[in-house]
Amino acid sequence: MAMGTQALENDRLIEIDPDHYAPEIQLKRALLTNDQNHYLHAPQETLPAQWEIVELLLEQLARDYPHYFSLTKNGKQVTWHNSLLQEMTVFEMGLAASLPYAPLDWLGRQVQEDLLLLRADTAQGIPLVAGQLCFPNAWCLEEKLGKSFLAIHQEVPLFAERIGRSSYLLLERLKVGRPVWRLNWAIKNIPRLNLTPRYAYEVAQAQRELTPETIGKLCLLRVERQALIRLPHTQDILFTIHTYQEPIATIAQNGQQARTLLGVLQTTPPEVLQYKGIAPFAPMLIDYLLNQL
Repeated sequence: MAMGTQALENDRLIEIDPDHYAPEIQLKRALLTNDQNHYLHAPQETLPAQWEIVELLLEQLARDYPHYFSLTKNGKQVTWHNSLLQEMTVFEMGLAASLPYAPLDWLGRQVQEDLLLLRADTAQGIPLVAGQLCFPNAWCLEEKLGKSFLAIHQEVPLFAERIGRSSYLLLERLKVGRPVWRLNWAIKNIPRLNLTPRYAYEVAQAQRELTPETIGKLCLLRVERQALIRLPHTQDILFTIHTYQEPIATIAQNGQQARTLLGVLQTTPPEVLQYKGIAPFAPMLIDYLLNQL
């Protein structure tokens, strides 16, 4: 068990996956329209950090994906063009009323990533203070807001003993201009991106329908690309999460990938498999992968 954090060499906090961009943005916007309070928390006191995030990410997107996005500045007036959505937004940087949504919310509707804000308050343990979280893996903003970084992860088996302190020190020592990234993995038995706890019943139902013949097709490897950067002015920390999913059957077609996944499942501690929700079908999945090799 390790953080596996690396320097983000290209500074690319946001990844555009054009094959899934439009449907995922549409899904995000639908979730926010139907129940904004469940997926968004952007209090007024975090506006300075929200605007920092908007300025930072728009500049990066225009730099990294000039064929999809363009950014024009005229004093404080900003013109943002998103060719993937055929949308143009004109607003005044720093003026919340010039945007149709809170800055963090508006920005989150432009990218596939979930966007979370941690306050640079070591006395409070670097708490989660704001975020737009539409594609969580079995958690929600309501249950984590206001909690310190370590308290957020207290339910993760072996976290405190093995990587809790080092993970906290990573956040505490994160330098401006030196972002980092890591990957987090899970295996899910439904393709739903939005896995807030209110949908746990769907996961349980789908689990009962797994068979040795269908497990490869129905189960997916779910990988989160997570990036962290310290904001230069507020010193707060932006945490981005981009979720990717791939059917296990597709992974099993690649012998090396199948062997790697098999080794991980066979060596992951039982309590971690239980926490990740894999334990009930792990033996069936291991047998499936063995049969594919």
